[in-house]
Amino acid sequence: MHEGKKMDLQIGLTGEKEMVVTKTDLASFAGNMGADVLSTHCIVLLMELAARQAIEDRIPEGKITLGTHMDIRHFSAATIGSRVRAVARLTALEGRKLHFQVAAYDDVEKLAEGENEQALVSQKFFLKKVKRKAEKKQHSDR
Repeated sequence: MHEGKKMDLQIGLTGEKEMVVTKTDLASFAGNMGADVLSTHCIVLLMELAARQAIEDRIPEGKITLGTHMDIRHFSAATIGSRVRAVARLTALEGRKLHFQVAAYDDVEKLAEGENEQALVSQKFFLKKVKRKAEKKQHSDR
């Protein structure tokens, strides 16, 4: 994207992200012993990545989105080796807040659905804020 490009966001933009479930994606790998299925946190990440994919080439240089809210229902399991696809659709723009409907599917059925909110922010400002926080922590650790 070139410098100075204006934001080109409109309701209805869609994005998709896919993954194949591996051992490290399982709930059991994260400590939920006996639950050898795709973890909820991996599904949440996949759905958020699908939302970002919907807008990644449409936001101005120097801006990024940060996930600020996720509200989902996870109602089916995917096993190791399953192909999982997340889809996202931009449903509302509220100032710098972007709202998406999200869902995830395996080859058999819908696994989860819900809503994702992301905030559009200045990457420079965000990184500056993170750096200040790290410096404060460093001083408090001494």
